[in-house]
Amino acid sequence: MTDFEKQWQANYPEGVPRHMDYPDIAVHELVERAAQEFPGNIATIFMGGKLTYRQLLDQVYRFAAALVALGVKKGDRVGLMLPNCPQMVIAYYGVLKAGGVVVAFNPLYVEREIQHQITDSGTKVMVVLDLLSARIAKVREAAGLEKCIWTGIKDYLPFPLKQLYPVKAKKAGQLVTAPSGPGDYQFTALLKQYGPNPPSYTFTPAEDLCCLQYTGGTTGVSKGCMLTHRNMLVNATQVSSWTPEVRRGQERIMTILPLFHSYGMTCCLNLAVALSSSMVLMPRFIVEDVLKAIDKWKPSLFPGAPTMYIAINNHPDVKKYDLKSVRACLSGSAALPVDVQRKFQTITGGYLNEGYGLSEASPVTHANPLFGRSKPGSIGLPMPDTVSKIMDIEAGHTELPVGEAGELVLKGPQVMKGYWNRPDETEKTLREGWLYTGDIATMDEEGYTFIVDRKKEMIIAGGYNIYPREIEEVLFEHPKILEAAAIGIPDEYRGETVKIFVVLKPGEQATAEELVEYCKTKLAKYKVPKFVEFRSELPKTIVGKVLRRLLAEEEKKKRAEPA
Repeated sequence: MTDFEKQWQANYPEGVPRHMDYPDIAVHELVERAAQEFPGNIATIFMGGKLTYRQLLDQVYRFAAALVALGVKKGDRVGLMLPNCPQMVIAYYGVLKAGGVVVAFNPLYVEREIQHQITDSGTKVMVVLDLLSARIAKVREAAGLEKCIWTGIKDYLPFPLKQLYPVKAKKAGQLVTAPSGPGDYQFTALLKQYGPNPPSYTFTPAEDLCCLQYTGGTTGVSKGCMLTHRNMLVNATQVSSWTPEVRRGQERIMTILPLFHSYGMTCCLNLAVALSSSMVLMPRFIVEDVLKAIDKWKPSLFPGAPTMYIAINNHPDVKKYDLKSVRACLSGSAALPVDVQRKFQTITGGYLNEGYGLSEASPVTHANPLFGRSKPGSIGLPMPDTVSKIMDIEAGHTELPVGEAGELVLKGPQVMKGYWNRPDETEKTLREGWLYTGDIATMDEEGYTFIVDRKKEMIIAGGYNIYPREIEEVLFEHPKILEAAAIGIPDEYRGETVKIFVVLKPGEQATAEELVEYCKTKLAKYKVPKFVEFRSELPKTIVGKVLRRLLAEEEKKKRAEPA
């Protein structure tokens, strides 16, 4: 029996096709289909306000027409720096309808990170939340950003919240006026100015880019994964098939995962639209707000991260809310503790299983069957039409036997074309059609895969990917620091959190608080170290490379010792 055949044994979920036919369409055509089949269905629910699919399509068309009028051509990159809100949904599909390529920006990014992504992608037009205007202003000229389309949370709030928002924002010190100079435009004004007359382009889904999804790397340099329309549509279809009981036009998806991240983009945004279903949009995770939203809007699907399920499990008033509408949850971004899984399933009565993915694969590649056999600690089985195997770590040329740890590699129609303008990095990651994930894993005799380590030494905190090298480079800019290393250490709530080890220059003095405050000015909040340890030297290889893994092992041993 071949390794491929091992993965399609009797454990494969009943009702899930092993091989699928995927529609040969562009991603934005999902909205057109939904509006044609279910025009009155609710597409988005945001703070109580709703848009039907008929209304959504009208606004997508208007925004696409506006972008073309502003000079966006087929293949141009358009940035979106927005939280989960209706504007993000409209802009995403509007950019694609206009022939553009979506470049999603994390709203938590600081100036340095924003500028790199703008310049690397060649983004000339961005849709930005007005609250972020100060950060954009600092990099706009240097990054070559020509046009900004501004929008605010209040723009899609229902009455009376829309009228109350300015008062509340002023009290919170968050009342801002978006810039109105040359190259500045207002989102809602553009929708009123341009009719629903978008361009008509011919798309080749397997070749035309849908988005550049930025991810880090072993070097710490953020890279754009080139994901085609076919990559993204295939992955949404694969995820949909994994839950064979989904009802087209009848589901509601709890949309807390950020839509600027590939996980939320596929498992919330594109999945919902592919199913002509509703998104309950929430701009940030506040556990009490989530509980209230589930109780009120009755979502049936809840993709998330372990930190979300942990917070819900441990909320003191969780029993006051009706969470029984939740039927299925796919957990990703970090390992799902078995106790968390069991407790959440008891509370909701639904299924919560762990999956796996990476931006380079749109992102989902594996999952435990939601209504089939699940193995605790496993990432499950490959998605339809996806094959994986375990290769030797050193060269990546030899396939390893069952139970032996090696690098997880995979192949499937959701795998990216490569990294934007980085042929050397692409060649290292994509070899003979196989995606080398950088994660160390084992596979059992039934095809279930278990992640045992991270070759890339990536830190995952609260669902966000953090790369040690990026933190270290910021620390090296500090005038008092001689050497630095960053690792992830266990955190009950976030999964992992950042700890740094620092060697100061001779004669220098610094405090942990000082270095943390410094990092806050240079890094997004979730990347800022929570712990600092000063050392006289760091462990290194014979060629001078810092041994982060040894630091992690020392930390693990220290934590295991009795107090």
